[in-house]
Amino acid sequence: MLINCVAYQNGKKLGDITIESISDYLTRPDSFVWVALRDASHDELIKMQEEFDLHPLAVEDAHHGHQRPKIDEYGESIFAVLHMIEAVGAELVVGEVDVFVGANYVLSVRNRSQRSFLGVRERCEREPSLLAHGAGFVLYALMDSVVDDYFPIIDALEEELEAIEERIFAPGSARSNIEQLYDLKRKVMTLRHAVTPLMEASGKLLGGRVPAVCADSQDYFRDVYDHLVRINGSIESVRETISTAIHVNLSMVTIEESEVSKKLAAWAGIFGLATVFVGIWGMNFQHMPELQWEFGYPFALATMTAGCYGLYFNFKRVGWL
Repeated sequence: MLINCVAYQNGKKLGDITIESISDYLTRPDSFVWVALRDASHDELIKMQEEFDLHPLAVEDAHHGHQRPKIDEYGESIFAVLHMIEAVGAELVVGEVDVFVGANYVLSVRNRSQRSFLGVRERCEREPSLLAHGAGFVLYALMDSVVDDYFPIIDALEEELEAIEERIFAPGSARSNIEQLYDLKRKVMTLRHAVTPLMEASGKLLGGRVPAVCADSQDYFRDVYDHLVRINGSIESVRETISTAIHVNLSMVTIEESEVSKKLAAWAGIFGLATVFVGIWGMNFQHMPELQWEFGYPFALATMTAGCYGLYFNFKRVGWL
């Protein structure tokens, strides 16, 4: 679905144009066309390929979707894949935006995402001096918008981890903590799969042999790269903390099991002592002095009770009960 199609010249908006008139504006000096599509169909991509002379491999990647974040060069043009991550309830939903960039055009194709780039376009149009850098600056603006949306997500994940850490020593919460930690680890890996490949790919836009379309915007791409480095560092820190929390939680499980084993062993010892006395006095020998004694029965009960209470208080003293 076509969202908008706008022509710019020297950083200023000329106006909305039709798809059929794109080729007319591509021939104008110091101008470029910015087209935005959402969940584009195969026919729409083919039409854009004809208008902008897009590389067929890039078009194929955009059509199939579910690509790893990357930045590829095809001659004088660039094809970038960015993951858009949105928090929907307690889950992270991964969308994708494919950006085709040439000397005089920008085509963004947004898939599986409700997020809009209208705000990005408005901010760019408010700064014509920056927009005058051309299509390369638009690519920066789109990347910067996507990357900035990663910050609140990593903040939310850190807060979730802190909440779990506060409950990690609460009795009886081990199983729940383990489940939540592994769920959090899955979310962190989702964000990591979006950030790490993009950080590696964006390095080619700020140093060495920079694509011509991005040559005037290297400082801006360096800012995006710095943001990605910060986010990646936070991700690694959260991952390490999660691993530590899991180990601590498993240790707590072992400690709780040990406490239960101690209690069971203590009670088994107490009942074991009573069983010994009962077993001895329950033997049917003919000559057992206690059998004929008037106070034999209460003496036996008192002895068993005293022995059991003695063991109980001893186990209580050492912390087994």
